[in-house]
Amino acid sequence: MRTERARPNAREVVAAAIVADGRILLAQRAHPPELAGQWELPGGKVEPGETPAQALAREVREELDIEVSGAKRIGAEVPLANGLVLRAYLVNVVAGTPSPVEHSALRWVTAPELARADLVEADRAWLPDLVAMLREPSSGRA
Repeated sequence: MRTERARPNAREVVAAAIVADGRILLAQRAHPPELAGQWELPGGKVEPGETPAQALAREVREELDIEVSGAKRIGAEVPLANGLVLRAYLVNVVAGTPSPVEHSALRWVTAPELARADLVEADRAWLPDLVAMLREPSSGRA
C-alpha cells in the first residue's frame, strides 16, 4: 500500500471501498449525463474543516443511508480537474443496509466482476489494488 502526502492546495475527493464477504459495493451513477450508467465507489468532496474519515462517513450516509467507520487508504491518488485529488479508502459498515439514495442502483461484485465493470475513468486507477484486496482472505477490514 502506498502512503502519499496531499498535494499543496489540493482539495480532496474521497471514495469509499465497502467490502463484505469478498465483494465490493459499486454504485451506479445517475448523473451527470456523461457518467450516468457507469459504476463507481461512492463518495464526494471533503468539506473545509472535515477529515477524510469524516467526509467518508457523511458522504456514505447521504448517498447510501448507512454508517461507516475507518478510513484506510487504498491505491494511488488520482488527479482530477480544478486542482482536486481523488483518494480511495477502505471503510467498514457499522449500521444499516446500503440503499441507492443518490444512485440508480447498487451491486456487490467479486474481483472478476469488478475487473469487467464499466467503472468511471477515475476509479479505474485503483483496479489492481481493489482486485488484490478482494482476493485477500481477510478482505474487508479497515
